[in-house]
Amino acid sequence: MTLLQAATPRMPHTAEEADQLITRATVDSTNFTARHLIDKGQLMPRRDGRLTIMVVAADMQTNGHGRLGREWVNVPGESFTVSFATVVPRALATDGSVNGWIQMTAGLASLDAIRGALEAVGSQSIKPDCPLSLKWPNDVFCHGLKLGGILCELVPLPHGGDAVSRNCNGAEQGADAAGPVPVSDADLDDYIGVVFGIGLNLAVRAERLPTPDSTSLQMHRKGLPEAPEMRDLIAAGIVRSLRRRLQLLVDDTPTQCDALLEEMRGECWTLSRRVRARLAAGGVISGTAIALNPDASLSVRDDAGEVHIVRTGDVGVLSNESTSN
Repeated sequence: MTLLQAATPRMPHTAEEADQLITRATVDSTNFTARHLIDKGQLMPRRDGRLTIMVVAADMQTNGHGRLGREWVNVPGESFTVSFATVVPRALATDGSVNGWIQMTAGLASLDAIRGALEAVGSQSIKPDCPLSLKWPNDVFCHGLKLGGILCELVPLPHGGDAVSRNCNGAEQGADAAGPVPVSDADLDDYIGVVFGIGLNLAVRAERLPTPDSTSLQMHRKGLPEAPEMRDLIAAGIVRSLRRRLQLLVDDTPTQCDALLEEMRGECWTLSRRVRARLAAGGVISGTAIALNPDASLSVRDDAGEVHIVRTGDVGVLSNESTSN
């Protein structure tokens, strides 16, 4: 079997929505590329407070990765490997009581975009029960299987110089990107870059899926266009939704956190299911996910009845069957 050769993505819909679009046939990692561009001063905050979204898309990653250093493997022409970068107030990104919602906005924006793209192309479910959902904290699920993942990284902004006036080499310009704040250490210390790396299986054959718990969109939907067209439609939708959701979070954090909590409770696949949580600080607990909390953390009741608050780490769902609390 011959695999497709990587080709530079053509993304006209995304170009219309994004402030900057950078496309490459092959990169080591779209997140690494986005971080490099931020470090070079290619993404800065605006005077008017409007969020700027930069998109980096590639047909092939040679060193893609997910959370906890896991490798993300993709084949040209079959996958969605796109990073979305923006700048948010540092106070929001470093406040442990609310910053968990930054990553959640990317998950919800992904659901918005996939659903919108499926509706736009008139796609229908192959099976009657193929819902899209989010597994806490960072995976996109379809029919109880992993369709994709999201990696969120913070990137300091560079100080000084005239980098703010430069555009990315080879970037396609979409929305008006004018109006960055003046470049000064005092201004930039109040902001930080955020990169969301999003990987989705769009047309991956069953024999090439990385794990038995993975899936691909074409296995659940009929009437889909070629994967590159779906990539463009989904990426454009993510830009629209991510900009809207993050802007609300920046402008009115308490109100939006409450709204996100309510929305996520309806979208979270993990809730009421048996899970195993491998904590970032070490140790593993097994039990039932009983609550999503106001700070975006997850409450897990272990088999002894003790409730643990999980804020970071890896949570695997042990059973697709919900349990009563």
